[in-house]
Amino acid sequence: MALQCGIVGLPNIGKSTLFNCLSNAKAQSANFPFCTIEPNVGVITVPDERLNKLAELVNPQRIVPTTVEIVDIAGLVKGASKGEGLGNKFLANIRETDAILHVLRCFDDPNVVHVDGSVDPIRDKEIIDAELQLKDLETVDARIQKVQKQAQTGGDKQAKQIYEVLVKYKAALEQGLSARTVTFDNKDDEKIARELFLLTAKPVLYVCNVDEGSAATGNEYVERVREIAQKENAEVLVIAAKIESEIAEFETYEERQMFLAEIGLEESGVARLIKSAYALLKLKTYFTAGVQEVRAWTFQDGWKAPQCAGVIHTDFEKGFIRAEVIKYEDFLTYGSEAAVKEAGKMGVEGKEYVAQDGDIMHFRFNV
Repeated sequence: MALQCGIVGLPNIGKSTLFNCLSNAKAQSANFPFCTIEPNVGVITVPDERLNKLAELVNPQRIVPTTVEIVDIAGLVKGASKGEGLGNKFLANIRETDAILHVLRCFDDPNVVHVDGSVDPIRDKEIIDAELQLKDLETVDARIQKVQKQAQTGGDKQAKQIYEVLVKYKAALEQGLSARTVTFDNKDDEKIARELFLLTAKPVLYVCNVDEGSAATGNEYVERVREIAQKENAEVLVIAAKIESEIAEFETYEERQMFLAEIGLEESGVARLIKSAYALLKLKTYFTAGVQEVRAWTFQDGWKAPQCAGVIHTDFEKGFIRAEVIKYEDFLTYGSEAAVKEAGKMGVEGKEYVAQDGDIMHFRFNV
């Protein structure tokens, strides 16, 4: 599944440093704006301890984790919606992503220049919000001009419905609110809303880039971001990009864990960020487990068994007969597929079964 999270933010707030830690793609990182011009794409492995535990029990020939794509997008500046800086390129790149990781500078460092001269994560957030909202308002106004006449005088029911969705968005955007704050009462309206592909409708995770001393506890800047995010129903993640770059240099897992323990963390910020990005995209994981391979597969929350089978191969979905399902906890308890079967804990599910995160599935199909 080629779903992407885009890393956005003002220049010089640690985006590329963070991206390097995530992907080892080594996006250029420098103390001046616009060092990232073309978006860098990293295919990132999603850490999942369940996969390792299954592999210990099955002892397969290979282990294949699931992945998520992260895109590092050029820093935005005020006026981007009117083409300032790399505005048009930035907005086009962000439109192609499915969710936003909005990095905010929450650290003081006189050696790292801030594009606006001082550290203020709320101001920085509002600059980007305003530019995206202005672009969305431009999109909404253009669509309103196209459908307004049909909606009001032509008796076209669909045009009327589209118009009502657009008007609702316009009212929110003109108040300085993002499209994601607007809710709809029925699925038809939700479908129309999705097809508008508005920038501020995308789910967002605020990533607070802090100094080393604030990595475990956060700081006053982070608390201010949390207050704002709570009003938006958005998530906040605290990460110290500088520390993450140091962690990435350790060669062994044990060295990394010792370093994390010294600074009061159980898990690296990179691991937490990848998991958060995965959840932001509303993605879940199911597993297949056999002697040749133990593998994690990505599916969208709410998918039924045939759709999940199609992730492996389209023929699996077309010819779907049934799914043999083992719950992860049962596999751990009994230790093998054979033991689970013997205990009567394997479920046989049909086309209407909604897959659950952590399911171990084997598909029967006929093409």
